[in-house]
Amino acid sequence: MLAVLLAVSCLAGKGLAAPLLPAVIKARLPHDPKAFTQGLLYHDGFIYESTGLYGQSSLRRVDPATGQVLARRVLPATVFGEGLALVRGLFYQLSWREGRVLVSKPADLSPAGEFPLPTEGWGACTLNGTLVVSDGSDKLFFYDPTAMAAIGVVSVTDDGVPVTLLNELELIAGRIWANVLGDNRIAVIDPASGRVTAWVDCSGLRPGVTATVLENVLNGIAHDPATGRVWVTGKRWPELFEITVPGLPTGGVR
Repeated sequence: MLAVLLAVSCLAGKGLAAPLLPAVIKARLPHDPKAFTQGLLYHDGFIYESTGLYGQSSLRRVDPATGQVLARRVLPATVFGEGLALVRGLFYQLSWREGRVLVSKPADLSPAGEFPLPTEGWGACTLNGTLVVSDGSDKLFFYDPTAMAAIGVVSVTDDGVPVTLLNELELIAGRIWANVLGDNRIAVIDPASGRVTAWVDCSGLRPGVTATVLENVLNGIAHDPATGRVWVTGKRWPELFEITVPGLPTGGVR
């Protein structure tokens, strides 16, 4: 009887594993194959991209139709660029292990300040005026962006199992979409509970291409909340893909 009760108790604590939904390609657009993409977002008709690697990191404004880099802020050689978010009218660009958040003005990408970051910086997005940061673990950290004061943390799980290596983040229709380093799936996360509610399967975007942990991996999600359009790319990918995911809301009017 005790064994039965324990089994029932364990089952009660577990939910159904999140469904896997295929990404459908709507458009293929050019992307700089040298860009080591770490962060991606859409703002006022342009794609903004954070690129990484020491001595190569930058913040870019990109024409999504042509892939042309229209403006660029080159980061110091000692900074490894990471996730990117638009928070209260400013870009917040994470650094990997340097403990720095670089703030830039969207108009010309010029510096507009800096904040300390107590963890590694991987991915970033904004949620209701807060800055959400991943650090490569299963955690999402929430900060007040005015002073980078910590205000909360949530652990991400799928069917009760921690989802680690959370990377690039994007808020889409109330859910946080997260790249997972080395995975061809995007986790769709309920930010209140940390539960993965769906996975977006992007394995069909570049069939036959073998990725390593550092090279050619899926990384970069951008979203236009006005139209619901979603774009994804990867590190040193030659293409930016506009995708749809049947059965998954992305907001806006398409």
